[in-house]
Amino acid sequence: MMASNEDHPHGDETVGVPITCDNWRNKQLNEAKDKIWSEIKRCFDIEENRRDHCLKLAGKLLRGFRTFLSTTFLRDTEGTFVDAELPSKYASLISPKEWETFKSKRKTQEFKSVSETNRQRASSPAYPYRKWRVGYGRLEQSILTKENSSETSLPAHVLWKEARVGKDGKIKEDVQQIFEKCETLSQSIVPYEDTDCRSILSRALDVPEYSGRVRGKGFGITQKSLNIKKQKTPSNKELQQTLEALKAEVLELRKERERDRAAGFKDTSDKDSINCNFQPTIPEGISPCHLYLARPTYRMVGKGKVHNNLGELLHTKPLPTGSLKVSVDIALEKDALLPHPDDVSDATLLGDAIGSFVAWPTDLIIVGYETPTKSKAKDKGIAREIESVASQKEIPVAKKTEISKRTGAKKKNPSKYRACLHTYLETTDISDGCVRLIPMDGAIFGFEYAEPLGKEDFDQILYHTQLSVGVINTYMRYLYDKLMGPRGLEQRFSFLNPMKTNLTEMIRKPDEVRTYVVERFMADTDREKLFFLPFNTGDGGHWLLVAINPFKEIVYYLDSLHKDWTTYPAMKTIVDTIIQTVRAQRKIQVPKRKANNITWNRVECPRQRNNIDCGYYTLRFMKETLLMDRTDIPSDYFDEYRCAYYSKDQLDEIKEELCQFIIELQVL
Repeated sequence: MMASNEDHPHGDETVGVPITCDNWRNKQLNEAKDKIWSEIKRCFDIEENRRDHCLKLAGKLLRGFRTFLSTTFLRDTEGTFVDAELPSKYASLISPKEWETFKSKRKTQEFKSVSETNRQRASSPAYPYRKWRVGYGRLEQSILTKENSSETSLPAHVLWKEARVGKDGKIKEDVQQIFEKCETLSQSIVPYEDTDCRSILSRALDVPEYSGRVRGKGFGITQKSLNIKKQKTPSNKELQQTLEALKAEVLELRKERERDRAAGFKDTSDKDSINCNFQPTIPEGISPCHLYLARPTYRMVGKGKVHNNLGELLHTKPLPTGSLKVSVDIALEKDALLPHPDDVSDATLLGDAIGSFVAWPTDLIIVGYETPTKSKAKDKGIAREIESVASQKEIPVAKKTEISKRTGAKKKNPSKYRACLHTYLETTDISDGCVRLIPMDGAIFGFEYAEPLGKEDFDQILYHTQLSVGVINTYMRYLYDKLMGPRGLEQRFSFLNPMKTNLTEMIRKPDEVRTYVVERFMADTDREKLFFLPFNTGDGGHWLLVAINPFKEIVYYLDSLHKDWTTYPAMKTIVDTIIQTVRAQRKIQVPKRKANNITWNRVECPRQRNNIDCGYYTLRFMKETLLMDRTDIPSDYFDEYRCAYYSKDQLDEIKEELCQFIIELQVL
């Protein structure tokens, strides 16, 4: 390390940092730092934005050099201080005066106390790093490469845990506990309520967050480099200013809409009995569009084409003021009331108006939807008017992502419906122990009943805890209503009620379980069908998915813990017995030696990283199988959804769907 001008015996022009420097942030060192940086750039091709990192590394090297001098020259083998002379090897770098000052600091009781404290802390860390000379950066890249992940980085707590896995692959219990706590926190923190600026890892470790670094990311990574901005809780004054600005913006938008409406509704002739509801904000001519209704909730109910032409008539009659002529192609809600009933065809419901023209309020028409020229569902004989939004998507998953990036589509607020449900619940008696009933149609599980949901069930969705059977069943109704029914998938897929088929029931009441499942299977013996069984190990335990094709006698086993079905022998025995019973009732003859030839396939599905997510993984497995519309599940899972583990956004998607569905049911 170079000496400063004032300390060096020869007084040359070299600018350096003395070994007696205790504060690397001292502004008096700026000149020396500039010199160090210029030397680094002279020797290496390095970008200017790496300056801070390199200079921090230089400060780290200075501290290491001082430690080396102390342990090598100022201490004997027993650690006792030695009043040594300036080593001749470093005489050109360190002046005698500087060396004496350095030694005197090492003699003080204060230094000895701090040194001993740091030595003890370094010798026995609470959670020791176990990757030796492999730093966080290289470790992160090796993990991402091994998992063939498309992500560019890992969450800090995931990397922190991996850095503490030994050569034997084992993880200490205390490290695993911190990791699981991080996973729980990452899912349960509600963005609109969070006021703690600390990272997930710092909260789990219950330690303060230090500025200038990111815990669990290694040396040189700062909050600035990761664009991590601490959230500042706005003051009442700031909130009031924001509210006033929003009110002014809304008022201006209303005025603008009224001006546009007034400009579009001017009659061109008082003599002609024609309507001139030309709307300048909608393209002239015929355009594809979404059709919305505002009551009882604002929602999309159909799709079609809007006819925005001067003098447009509806069945030879003028259009109602403030409306345009619309042709209805698809009814997402067939029972939705038309805003203007059609007097000619006597149509009052949207489903009755498919293929005809109706009047629709201009402010409830959104232009931009393109009707597919060919529908997959139509090829399977499904009526066009009952297709859902999902059934008409012709864009593969990969292409959809590319289009989203290309068009700059903005991501929706990931907690929109959870925040809404949270607000709704605060106005109800749910917190007082009351429940809400979710109606279950007989077609879903084979019998009709009402699923009760209480505060604990809603909290599971809002704060990401272990899912109950009530939440699982509610999501299966969501899948039936939003995917299976509209797309006609009930002909190829069906559900088994997990309350009647969990491990506890299989052990205590095997005959009742067998009777229920056999009846479900025998109701569809004339076609190949895949039955979803979300299987619970009992008493609120682990969730996994068993998908059964009784026609082909194949069982698909999807366990997010990557265990084998032999873990639950009672379950396998019951399922095998049920399939054999169905075989006998269908009068299918097989040789005795092949009587037990029932195929069990363990699917290499995404793997959970804590002890909470199993329910969410099980729900995604069912949803993705329905979206693929396949009654066979590949052993290495579907290419479109293959990944090492589900991200937080993928799990949040399940919660958002549940919250939106519960709100739409209007059971609160």
